[in-house]
Amino acid sequence: MPAIILSTLNARYFHSSFGLRYLFANLDELQADAVIREFIITQRPLDIVERLLAEQPQIIGFGVYIWNVAETTQIVALIKQARPEVLIVLGGPEVSYEWENQPIVGLADYLITGQADLAFLQLCRQWLNGDLPVEKVIIAEPPLLESLASPYRFYNEEDIAHRLIYVEASRGCPFRCEFCLSALDKTAWPFPLDLFLNEMAYLYHHGVRHFKFVDRTFNLNSKIGARILEFFLERLDERLFLHFELIPDQLPDALKTLIVRFPPGALQFEIGVQTFNPVVQALISRKQDNDKAEENLIWLRRNTHAHLHADLIAGLPGEDLGSFANGFNRLVALDPHEIQIGILKRLRGTPIIRHTAAFDLRFNPHSPYNLLSSQLLDFAMLRRLERFARYWDLIGNSGRFHQTRPLLLGSDPFGRFMTLSDWLFATTGQTHQLALERLFDLLYRGLVEMLAVAETTAREALTQDFHQSGMKSCPIFLRLERETLPVGKAVRTPIRPTRQARHHTPDL
Repeated sequence: MPAIILSTLNARYFHSSFGLRYLFANLDELQADAVIREFIITQRPLDIVERLLAEQPQIIGFGVYIWNVAETTQIVALIKQARPEVLIVLGGPEVSYEWENQPIVGLADYLITGQADLAFLQLCRQWLNGDLPVEKVIIAEPPLLESLASPYRFYNEEDIAHRLIYVEASRGCPFRCEFCLSALDKTAWPFPLDLFLNEMAYLYHHGVRHFKFVDRTFNLNSKIGARILEFFLERLDERLFLHFELIPDQLPDALKTLIVRFPPGALQFEIGVQTFNPVVQALISRKQDNDKAEENLIWLRRNTHAHLHADLIAGLPGEDLGSFANGFNRLVALDPHEIQIGILKRLRGTPIIRHTAAFDLRFNPHSPYNLLSSQLLDFAMLRRLERFARYWDLIGNSGRFHQTRPLLLGSDPFGRFMTLSDWLFATTGQTHQLALERLFDLLYRGLVEMLAVAETTAREALTQDFHQSGMKSCPIFLRLERETLPVGKAVRTPIRPTRQARHHTPDL
């Protein structure tokens, strides 16, 4: 039976906990008496507690994040009722700041704030020696990266076969964007590059082909970025997939000449645009050359096979609906493959709190701490924007509606899609669990009824997209060429879709 369990609740099964593997790798002589136990947030807390306590641990360390704090609080409360002698240690970004009044911290025995890679080992050693700290809260200083043991050997065969494999070539961020916890970092620190690449070679040799880099600023140091890209170019095969976060306005030629060499499906770039409004950028301490960012996005789209995932945030201080709409339209014109729209969140510890009074920012008091209303966007509008973001993800980001998407967007993408979003919710009352066949029918109606697209044009575009989807069913708009609908009286003759070989997922 292990004396020490390292545990967390992941958002999905295919996620893996990078932090737990770092803690485990750095347990030194205690590693032999420790295990990692990962769960997902959909599992019942009581079932998780039963599995943990069945191993009779003496210490359980929990990684606490914005997505699992509610469930982890229940688990810690249950453990303390069933086995109060078990030492509970918390860590993670959700409990590293503003922890004083958090219920989960009140329940636990110890809290390690910050980067706990080495501090957790020290606490366990103190426990073994019967010399536990008097203070409940332990503030961990950032460790020297060269002093850390590598976590990569602790991705097992199941992880490699079924889960995302996270890696990092650096920690920290030199920028000060106030909505982000990285604003609290002093700079970015690289890991020793040769050692890091040796670990990547180990993972590659053991079958890893999907590498998700968590570096905040992968392209900050072009020499390091180039070495990493060269490493993977030497190992290209049809299964290789690399995910990087890029600063949008920094893309030197040294990286461009390497990026163009990657084939389709090998590279994905997450590009944090967040806002194009220079006044808002200044308010939140974000430095970004918008023209250069735009130039780089255009270059990437035209000259590379990289999949581009761009981020926008709705609700930033000083940004009203018109400004956000302009930013969305500008980004749509640049044609990234995906535009991820997020509602501003007040993560614990982030400097965005300094704008609360000036802009009357009112945040959800519970996770995920999303903005509920502000001076510029009221509650009703933010709810509409949340639905807009969800429907955009289902439609604009899904890759299923290549022919239909231009009809949805027209010359005013934000305005037209907001009209469609409002209509979809009024019609269905749902933002989730919309069957794909039903979504096709809803889009047909929305295009014709709300966006004034001709029936034949809407049907032709949706038919092409439906045939490409691989679905074997036949939605209403295809079954009947003319029938009575709210848009007009017409009866349709049956049109049978061609059979597709690709497997589809009917429920979204």
